[in-house]
Amino acid sequence: MALNKNQIAQRIAKELQDGYYVNLGIGIPTLVANYIPEGISVTLQSENGLLGIGPFPEKGKSDADLINAGKQTVTALPGASFFDSATSFAMIRGGHVDLTVLGAFEVSEKGDIASWKIPGKMVKGPGGAMDLVASAKNIIVAMMHTNPEGESKLLKSCTLPLTGVNCVKNIVTDLAFLKVTKEGFKLLERAPGVSVEEIIKATEGKLIVEGEIPEMEF
Repeated sequence: MALNKNQIAQRIAKELQDGYYVNLGIGIPTLVANYIPEGISVTLQSENGLLGIGPFPEKGKSDADLINAGKQTVTALPGASFFDSATSFAMIRGGHVDLTVLGAFEVSEKGDIASWKIPGKMVKGPGGAMDLVASAKNIIVAMMHTNPEGESKLLKSCTLPLTGVNCVKNIVTDLAFLKVTKEGFKLLERAPGVSVEEIIKATEGKLIVEGEIPEMEF
């Protein structure tokens, strides 16, 4: 069975390491904040000027003035700090973010990412994504494996305007966990109940399958 958005976020959260500074992009990535493993300390950063984001607030306990870059209400952990966007982007561009989790419209087998614009549709701008993909030490993409028409979003080459080139390290979709290598997408894990054949069929780019592919564990 394909993963839902929360399960995608839950699987990505297992990649977090103690001491990481992490930026979570708009959409599925924001859900990662709810699944940080016990026993590790991770500091979440938002490019609108917040360091120390906590889980989403409980219903009825949100503060409309406390938001992330996607304008969602969030919580702040003890010790959190607030600052202007210039300081936030100095942190990003200075290479102080260990991991960025982003959504994407498309990812190529070379690790290119298209995440900010679909021609013909209104767009407010690329936001901080271009700075993040150029500066973060590690980039994980959270996305659906195919679009609503059933067409693959893991491609030989991106067809949409690029956010970054040769930058994506890992991808977690509703079907699989993949690593971007010089040879193409390497299949590491599959969603519970999803067959390797289903993943091959849903992937346009080069897919490397070696040995027995285990199911994800939660």
